[in-house]
Amino acid sequence: MSDEERDGVKLTNLDRPLFEGATKRDLVDYLDAVAGRILPVLENRPLSVIRILRGQDPFMQKNLPKYTPDWVKRYGMWAETSKRQVSYALCDDRRTLLWFANQRAVEYHPTLMTVDADAGPTHLVLDLDPPAGDDFAHVVKAAMLVRQALADSGLAGAVKTSGSKGVHIFVPLTPGHGSEDVAAATRALAARAEQVDPAVATTAYIVEDREGKVFLDSTRAGGNTVAAAYSPRLRPGLTVSFPVAWGELENVVPADFTVQTAPGLLGDKDPWAESMPEPQTLPADLVEQGHTIPIARVVAMHEGKRRARARAQKD
Repeated sequence: MSDEERDGVKLTNLDRPLFEGATKRDLVDYLDAVAGRILPVLENRPLSVIRILRGQDPFMQKNLPKYTPDWVKRYGMWAETSKRQVSYALCDDRRTLLWFANQRAVEYHPTLMTVDADAGPTHLVLDLDPPAGDDFAHVVKAAMLVRQALADSGLAGAVKTSGSKGVHIFVPLTPGHGSEDVAAATRALAARAEQVDPAVATTAYIVEDREGKVFLDSTRAGGNTVAAAYSPRLRPGLTVSFPVAWGELENVVPADFTVQTAPGLLGDKDPWAESMPEPQTLPADLVEQGHTIPIARVVAMHEGKRRARARAQKD
């Protein structure tokens, strides 16, 4: 049957194609299978999702639509970019997760902060992005540089595939760190990792300045979002952002983990929860160093304008 009901949620058109190599049923069955593992990383966090509707390009949904059921929890936040109040979902239970799956919500991007804003960001995150057409082995080398920089700073983190081409490295934090301090520490950590081997990784925000190196993206901080562990991604076969032990990272590629393969690989385990270190306090010297490093996006914006003026003058 193409329609059924689970946990009071009517699921429709389950056998229709969703994305390359996957049906809507594949998405629903996968999210249902990992609900006990993905819900803890979504709980109490304002959620953005990427949906794909028939005949339309994928789009990111932050504000809940008017037809959202009353039982879906929500949290209002001011969105500075759009200058409006946004009603975000809080995906805290299986019923809400299934409702999102039925809405063809494929990707799940929670904020790095919970609704308890006073607690500050819960994790420091580095997003490692390889150059176009590069292989995953290059990303693994860069990830090991970050691991070394973490160890040298007295910190430890967990790693997962992004579900796309790279990896995400998460460092859990004790409550109370300010967003600006966490952002600064993230910049400093990226800089320290780059210094371990500048031939492998770079902090250059402008693509043309990266010279074929893996980009250590330090901009995932504060109220920003990142694809959750176990979240599907809109890639061929519906890959999944999947936790990997540091010692196994060189033996996998992101395409190993899809909505079809991940449940069997997981069994009854929750490797993301199991691999996550205890929350840590950021070293003062790391934060201090980071505050001396300009924000990458701001530097890139000004540099882009400068280069545009230079090109115009040449013409």
